[in-house]
Amino acid sequence: MGKIAFVFPGQGAQAVGMGKDAYDGLAASKAIIDRADEALGFKLSEIIFEGPDDKLKQTANTQPALLAVSIALLEALKSKGLKPDYVAGHSLGEYSALVAAEVLSFEDAVRTVRSRGEFMEQAVPSGQGAMAAVLGAERDTLSRLCEDVSAAGSRVELANVNCPGQIVVSGTAAGVAAVVERGKEAGAKRVIPLEVSGPFHSSLMQPAADRLAEVLDAVELGDASVPVVANVTAAPVSEAAAIRKLLTQQVVSPVLWEDSVAYMIAQGVDTFVEIGSGTVLAGLIKKIDRSVAVKSVNSLAAIEALEL
Repeated sequence: MGKIAFVFPGQGAQAVGMGKDAYDGLAASKAIIDRADEALGFKLSEIIFEGPDDKLKQTANTQPALLAVSIALLEALKSKGLKPDYVAGHSLGEYSALVAAEVLSFEDAVRTVRSRGEFMEQAVPSGQGAMAAVLGAERDTLSRLCEDVSAAGSRVELANVNCPGQIVVSGTAAGVAAVVERGKEAGAKRVIPLEVSGPFHSSLMQPAADRLAEVLDAVELGDASVPVVANVTAAPVSEAAAIRKLLTQQVVSPVLWEDSVAYMIAQGVDTFVEIGSGTVLAGLIKKIDRSVAVKSVNSLAAIEALEL
């Protein structure tokens, strides 16, 4: 058998009720969610399990909620005795990967991503920033279109390089609107505006990155017990100091998900285990390379049925 990677989803994968069967069915999973409530000083668990949806969708709630559910399911997965060769996460999911790699404690991670969510929400006044998914365009062509639009005065940048034919752009509302309008020039089949509270993973997020850097400076990070493939570089990182720097850069840099997955496959990974809510990453990984096995561990039932 080849190598195994554990991968963790980011914002957009959330759903009211996620992780409930693990919480109800396994003491170790319940303990994780309870620890999140304690670390934050409010009932995150109620928002996760009962919603309402618009409350769970608030970035400052979504981020700790997804992290807590991913780590609760990771605890449940321990019964299978699987050890990953690499870990990675999509944007926010990188923090789940870092908890899995023993870089930071679960409590520190939950508090940090709660702050990260707040900083991201506050970095750009509401309505001034936007994001859109561009389907069917080549990365280089889309990058040139973004440069053209930015040069004309409305900043827009690549934010998530998810898989072939799916790239998210982020920037000013006017910049994203121009890409929506001119997407065909870059070969796009469709450009879909996203419902988000800000222009994430763009240089407009610099105020959030600066504030996050201060929070991270106060958090104890250790070296990784398993290589973490970083969003910013699509390369493995293990040293605490390098990880700290990359986490700050990540807020203003594109998420190189396609490149990260391609890197792991090139290193011999043939099985990806997606740990957390939904199946978003499984869909992306299959579009990157159909030949690899992808298992989505999004419930206790899925863990019990897991065979590799």
